[in-house]
Amino acid sequence: MSAAAGGPLRVLLVDDDPMVRSALRMVLGGPGDIAVVGEAADGEEAVAVAAATAPDVALVDVRMPRRDGISAAREITAAGGTRVVVLTTFGEDEAVLAALRAGADGFLLKDTPPAEIVAAVRRAAAGEPVLSPDVARRLIGRAVGGAGSRDVVPGAPAGDDERRRRALRSLSRLGEKEREVAVAVGRGLPNADIGELLSMRTATVKAYVSRVMAHLEVDNRVQVAIVVHDAGLV
Repeated sequence: MSAAAGGPLRVLLVDDDPMVRSALRMVLGGPGDIAVVGEAADGEEAVAVAAATAPDVALVDVRMPRRDGISAAREITAAGGTRVVVLTTFGEDEAVLAALRAGADGFLLKDTPPAEIVAAVRRAAAGEPVLSPDVARRLIGRAVGGAGSRDVVPGAPAGDDERRRRALRSLSRLGEKEREVAVAVGRGLPNADIGELLSMRTATVKAYVSRVMAHLEVDNRVQVAIVVHDAGLV
């Protein structure tokens, strides 16, 4: 039974290191409201297991044999119904950015404390960003202007000026309040902090974020943040 039907959050673990998968299974098995429904050792297996188990959240490593986590994340998110959170280290900025543009909802470092991993899975399932503000700014800033980013981010525009023009055209579809919410998302703020900043209820913020994603024709908050950074607003 899925989380949407009142059951536990269903999680898929994807990592080529069985020790990592074992540790994650132990961490996620403690609270009782999360169930690990499958494991995979590479991207090819991950796509197949995701299709068979329909998880709410997939935790996906970046570097794996046969098929990497980025292409697997792209296919899993395209199928719909599963949020993808990338597992990474600080040395993999480019790969993480490519995964975010491919539709992943965020990332976790492999040394993230257990309680934060559990919280991140719950946030991802609820559509919240799984990105700390400081690291989000660092990674997204590299995506929109960093050296070499155009070579590693699939579908990136050919240059900074073109990137900014496209982003500004997209943002022109937003109303004033929607634009304020989009900028706050670009800063990596969760809904509760956005509500406090803009004097809005959390439920109202969620509604605005959904409208912003619809207007910008993107699938998640990370992609909203990238548009905002492309436009130079953060």
